[in-house]
Parts: sequence; C-alpha cells; structure tokens
Amino acid sequence: MKVKVISRSTDEFTRERSNDLQRVFRNFDPSLRTQEKAVEYVRALNAAKMDKIFARPFVGAMDGHIDSVSCMAKNPNHLKGIFSGSMDGDIRLWDIASSVRLWNVPLATGMESDDLSDNSAKQLAVYVWKNAFWAVDHQCDGNLFATAGAQVEIWDHNRSQPVNSFEWGKDTVISVRFNPGEPNVLAISASDRSIAIYDLRMSSPTTKTKTNSISWNPMEPMNFTAFLLLEILDYVWWGLTVLLLHDIVIGCSAFLLAFWHANEDCNCYSYDARKLDEAKCVHKDHVSAVMDIDYSPTGREFVTGSYDRTITIFQYNGGHSREIYHTKRMQRVFCVKFSCDGSYVISGSDDTNLRLWKANASEQLGVLLPREPKNHEYREAVKNHYKHLPEVKRIVR
Repeated sequence: MKVKVISRSTDEFTRERSNDLQRVFRNFDPSLRTQEKAVEYVRALNAAKMDKIFARPFVGAMDGHIDSVSCMAKNPNHLKGIFSGSMDGDIRLWDIASSVRLWNVPLATGMESDDLSDNSAKQLAVYVWKNAFWAVDHQCDGNLFATAGAQVEIWDHNRSQPVNSFEWGKDTVISVRFNPGEPNVLAISASDRSIAIYDLRMSSPTTKTKTNSISWNPMEPMNFTAFLLLEILDYVWWGLTVLLLHDIVIGCSAFLLAFWHANEDCNCYSYDARKLDEAKCVHKDHVSAVMDIDYSPTGREFVTGSYDRTITIFQYNGGHSREIYHTKRMQRVFCVKFSCDGSYVISGSDDTNLRLWKANASEQLGVLLPREPKNHEYREAVKNHYKHLPEVKRIVR
C-alpha cells in the first residue's frame, strides 16, 4: 500500500514577527467559491455606506481678512503656501500645513526650509503702465509674463515697458492664462464673453470663441474648461501697478482683484483648443453663477466655486459633480484652488474666510498603516465595479 504525504516548508506559513498577519492560503477556483459575486456586492454596499459615514470634508478655516476674499494663487514649485487677495487691499501668504498661521512673504531660500517666519518680503520691481491691470499670469517656464486690461501686454523681467501688445477692440480683457504645456500660447477672455487663443510668435489671435474665464488642463494642455457669463452687471477693481516680490509670486497664477455680479447659465464647458465649434463636455449641477475654476494637478478633476455658496468637484469628463461642499456660515464663493498635491481644496468666500477641504471627503488623514491604503483601494475598486447597480448608485448619489 502506498501512502501520499502532504508536506510543506514551515517558512511558507510561519510569521516572521509576532505583529505580522497570519498567512492564509486560498483556492480561487470559481467552482469552490459560488458566492463570490454576492460577497463582493455586499462589500461594495458596505464601502459606499462607509464613505458616507466617514465623509468629513471640512478641515479648517483661516480667518484674518476683513473683507471678501476675491482671489487666490499658488506656486506650483512649493506645496504648503497659498496666496489670497481680498477686497480690503491685502495680499496674504498662508501656510496650509498649519492651517491657521499667517506668515510674511519669504525669499526663495526661505521656502526651501520648514521655517517661513525668518525671512521678510523683498520687492524686486514695479511695473507701471497707462492702463489698469485686471489680471496677470506668468509663463510656466520662461521670463515673460502677461497683464490684462484695455490691452494684453507681454512683459520681460528685465524691461520696464512691454515687449509686445495685443489689441482687443473696445472690450476690456479680464482674464489671461498661459498654456502649461506650450509657453508661447496664452488664452485671454474679455468682458463681451469672448475668448481668444494667442501665439506670442504671431500678431493676431489663433482662435476666438465666447466665454469669460478658463482653466487649462495641466496634463492635457490642448484641453481647457470654461464657464460663461451672459451679462456683467457691475464690478470693483483695485490697483494700477503690479508688484513683483520674487519668483514665488512670479510663478503663481493670476491675481484677479475683481468682483462681479452676473447672470449665468450655471454650467461649465470643456473644449479642445484645436476644435472650438462645440464643447467636449457640459458640466452641470450649480444653480447660480460659477465664479472660479481650477484643475487638479493630475488633470482628472477640477473644482468650481459658485454664487450658490457651494464648492463642486467634477471629473474632467463627467457631466455631473462628484462632490458638493458647503457649510451654513459660508457665503458666496469667489475663488477656489486645488492644492499642489491634489489632496485638498481651498476656497475663498464673501464671509472673509479661506476654508480648507479634503478633495476626497472620506479620506483618512494622518499616518496610515501599510495595509490600510490597500484596503481603501480594494473598497474603491469593488464600489466602482458595482456602481451601476440600483442600491449602490442610490447610496453614492
């Protein structure tokens, strides 16, 4: 008689340390696991419910301004800093890592360290021109920056007068944005709801369409998202000069010290700059004027702030929002920004506060154990796999 013995090495099932999880060997033969899909469906339901239970998007508020926060800007080379411009005439630099501290604008060397309080602001140059400046934006890589007003002027750091100028007829240009992938291409929008895409190597606009303000997709520079204004009723502006403090300000997005009331269609539109005949996608969910828009560094999402006192996060190709944030005390939202790591959203509103939000409402903050991120990824995967089923869809929405 023959006897077959099953043998295996103890190293395959013995824990190396007492804190390690016990190794479990499973047979994934479908015939042995007839309830696999039912188990996964229950896990998807539980994952959707847990996202709602642990949804705590609000992190904290940063107060200090004495009037409405009308604009914000960030430096893509530094993670923690965010600039805010208010109707009280102040421009402030906030340390997002501490959430409640206000610091002086440091020199470039100071931003490399954790201590931002040892350096003070230093003004490098003042640029004055015959027209008021509505907006300013700098090339992502280069020495040129553009200002918007009655005309669009292109400036060099080392010159006191514009090196180039673009005419826009009789309408005021209220926004200017350089393309993140092509430094010689910029898009400008005017008070007549029109937008033009310029190439600095040419003297006339490449393309024109109607809109008010835009945001380029950082990962797909040929695409941008815009929101429309149908009628501008009134505005207030400040400042006839642009003060350049250092590369930390030069590298930021535009400070648009402007405030407007408008009657909009409440939608955002995504376009391909190579084909502006029709929008690639229409993003709906706001019920009042859309005031600002900003893309995540990954290019997969963007955030909008609205006159309806809400902050909305959209997928880049989604017709409806993924998240809607609001609080009882938050008033009309004038400006929104994604943090440079895409984990947080900062909003500025009419109640003089900046607010810090989590981009994913149920995301766990703090230090995670090595197996916790894998657990979150698995729950997200099964939830997306069964998101079309009625019960999961109902909980998610």
